[in-house]
Amino acid sequence: MVTRRATIADVARAAGVAPSTASVVFSGKTPVTEATRARVLAAAADLGYTGPDPRAASLRRGRSGIVGVVFEEDLGSAFLDPVKTQMMDGLADGVAPIGAGLLLLRDDDNDGREPTLTTAPLDAAVLVGCSGRMRESLATVRGRGIPVVVIEGDAGAGVPRIDLDNREAQRQLASHLRSLGHERVAAVTLPVDRRRARGWIGDGDPITIDVTRERLLGVRDVYPDAPAYAGAGSFIDEGLAAGRVILAADDRPTAVMAQSDLLAAGVLRAAEESGLRVPEDISITGFDGIPVDGIAPYELTTMAQPAAEKGRAAGAAVVAMLDDAEAASIRFTCGFRPGNTAGPASAGRPPTPAHAAP
Repeated sequence: MVTRRATIADVARAAGVAPSTASVVFSGKTPVTEATRARVLAAAADLGYTGPDPRAASLRRGRSGIVGVVFEEDLGSAFLDPVKTQMMDGLADGVAPIGAGLLLLRDDDNDGREPTLTTAPLDAAVLVGCSGRMRESLATVRGRGIPVVVIEGDAGAGVPRIDLDNREAQRQLASHLRSLGHERVAAVTLPVDRRRARGWIGDGDPITIDVTRERLLGVRDVYPDAPAYAGAGSFIDEGLAAGRVILAADDRPTAVMAQSDLLAAGVLRAAEESGLRVPEDISITGFDGIPVDGIAPYELTTMAQPAAEKGRAAGAAVVAMLDDAEAASIRFTCGFRPGNTAGPASAGRPPTPAHAAP
């Protein structure tokens, strides 16, 4: 036999109060005496009543209480990135005033097995980047009347953007290397598209992920001919693989600019494998300003970004749009951290040490 779920009316009857009085004990919107409150809560405990059904509240408000969050990479990869986790913490803080929950979504074809950006019951959507398939879905989402905010991506006119000065920040870091006398500089980039293939980026190769493209443009504003090698994600192992390729080249650069601190940590490991001194033989820079374990005594020369603040700003934009208020686009600025992994360019390439990895 199925037992009926207790209602607020049942609680009120057991406590000997009006249903409206029992209701305000749970809502907290109107003060009641401590004795009444204790009597209502005791009756609720006896009946196993834990509070109003959130589904009923959602129907009354006409909202689901859900904000969808969509990444350009799979969720397993996204949550290995400290920048993404900091940003999600900020986003959760940003939507807390409206009591909304975050639903992580896939934006690809999964045969209807899971909700997507175009099918989930959402009050609003936050896109972390906006390229490829997400742009295809965006028209459908906006057609449903769902407010959309984009973090570091371009979804077109009318969509608030929470941006970072990726190009300007990377240009500042490249200019720092130029001031140290570096002429031969290579870049290790984040993925260039959804395929996330690893390898050299050719002159005509399209880069559809906005962050990757903007940071590479910042390098090439100062070093127009800088070669670039794409990693398959922001991971130390990807930086190690890229560093091994770059540092084995006959025309080895005097500096490597990685598009994340995790990639830079991998390049550091590759340099150590090759017997190169950092920064005497090779300078290495990162991007993000996150703590990276296991690289002491090094402190990365990097650009620090306000990851949590980006998330909070996106959450605040969602709250404003759901309140029919204007949500402005915001552009955050990175800060330079000098570290100890970038120094003056060496006069020439030193001979490869005998113990270097082949």
